[in-house]
Formats: sequence, C-alpha cells, structure tokens
Amino acid sequence: MDNYRDMKDKSHRLLALFERLVKRESIMKHEMAEYFDITPKTIQRDIESLEEYFQLKSPSEKPYITLNEKGSYELIYPDRDHMTNSEILAVCKILLESRAFNKEEMNQLIDKLLFLSSDGNRKDIDTIIKNELFHYVPLKHGKNLIYSIWELSKTINNHRIISFHYTNQENHTKEYTVKPVALLFSEFYFYLICYMDASEYDFPFSFRVDRIDMNSLSMSNERFSMPYATRFKDGEFRKRVQFMYAGDLCKVQFDYVGPSVEAILDRLPTAKIMAEKEGTYTIKAETYGTGINMWLRSQGEYVTNIQFL
Repeated sequence: MDNYRDMKDKSHRLLALFERLVKRESIMKHEMAEYFDITPKTIQRDIESLEEYFQLKSPSEKPYITLNEKGSYELIYPDRDHMTNSEILAVCKILLESRAFNKEEMNQLIDKLLFLSSDGNRKDIDTIIKNELFHYVPLKHGKNLIYSIWELSKTINNHRIISFHYTNQENHTKEYTVKPVALLFSEFYFYLICYMDASEYDFPFSFRVDRIDMNSLSMSNERFSMPYATRFKDGEFRKRVQFMYAGDLCKVQFDYVGPSVEAILDRLPTAKIMAEKEGTYTIKAETYGTGINMWLRSQGEYVTNIQFL
C-alpha cells in the first residue's frame, strides 16, 4: 500500500481499504489511521461507508465486514460463495497427493489457494502443509500441464477435429487426428479422451496429456458432432475404465476372497456382487479394454476364476 501513503482524499483511501479487504487482508484501525495520518474516527467512518456499499449487494452474495478476535476488521463472504479454510486445506491435501503437477505449478496452485483463506488462518494452513510441500515429489515427466489442459479443453468445447504428435511409452512418436470429447484425471495423469477420425473403431482412446506435443497441435476448421443418444458420458466412461486402457466395452466376472470387498466395489464402480459363499464373493463388472485384467492380476491370490464374458 505504499502508493497510498500520501492519499488523504476519501475516495482514494476507500479504494485502498477496499483493495486490502478483498485481498483477504485485515485492517487495524489505529494502524491505518497512523498510516494515512488521519484520526481513527475517520478510518471508522471509512469502514462504515464500505459496510454500506457491501450491504447494497444482492442478498445471495452479500459479504460483510466484521471485527475479529485480534481487534482488526476483515471481509467475510457467505460460506456458499467462498471456500472455507477447512475446504482450502482439503483441496491442498488432494492436490499434493495427486502429484499431478510439477513443483512450479504445484507451488503456484497452492499459493493461490492460500490467498483465498482468511488472513488469520493462512499461516495455520501453511504450517500444516509446509513439510509436505517441501518434500513434494513430482512425476518424472516434469512438464507444465495447466496451459495444455486449458488449450485441449477449448478444442473439446469447440467440437473441432485436431491433430498432434504423440510419444507413447515405447518412445515412438506418431501423428494422430482425433475428435476430442473429454479430459479426465486418473492414476497421477491427465488424459485426453478421443475418438479416432475416419476410423473403424467405435470406442474411445486415451492420450496422456504430458505426452502430447502441444507445439504440433493443430485445430481444423472442421467441426464434428455426436448424436445425443451416443454422446460421450465422462462419468460412465470413468466407471468402466482401468489405467485408461482403450478397448471395447465388455463384462468381466471373478471370485474375490480378500479382506475388503468394499475396496473392490470402490475401485470398480460398475461392480456388483452376484453371489457370496463362505467369504468368497463372485463379482461382475463392465469395463473398457484390458486394463481391468492388469489390475485384477495385481491382486494375487485374492482374485481367482477371471472370465471375460
């Protein structure tokens, strides 16, 4: 606020106080009076003027100024219109656990989330996550993803056919022309979900966003449309895919004898228990591709009698 030090004009002072409040910074009346070289009563009248302004806003979004336990003023928003400190902490924890972004982008996102917290509790949240952020281990690709996610999302909204170079896990690069329909996050990575243009395949393919060469991305003038009845449903696809392996929709049945059938049902949202006998559960689920087979094999002796129907 150094630029406002010599501003005694009420309009400029109000703007300075308003800016501080909306940035979630607190206002100590006597400190501000000394800062602007005016009386505390004048600052009090300024705050009352700001309170009148906020009261003019519609009831559904009306913030208010309150005096906190430290004796300073701060701006409070209705809970439904802003994130609470506990919600900010929860989102920070999820972000860190996801390992989805490199360290630079993760720091950027965490800083902006902390900015949304109330001034008095910002340090508390920072203290809780500081050690976890310091020891944060990003994924090996080290790519910036936020820009890529945004640009690819725009192609989805525009229903444009796009082309790009893609490097697979064997380090082979190939150009693809696709119809993008969704962006999903799964198992540490973001994926672009597409249908191949001019292809006999009628099931969706997935491309890891960090492996797409964004410099090669081109968007054609050609739009594509999908009939309402067959439009891509992100949620339904997510229920039926494991490790983002593409393939036809199929059904799988297996027996499970592990310690937590609940964990299986959580992992496979389409799974249903068909029968149970002496601790052995017969489970059936719908799935795309062969990724489900990889996951079931990883369960060792807990899973037997795997059948693709």
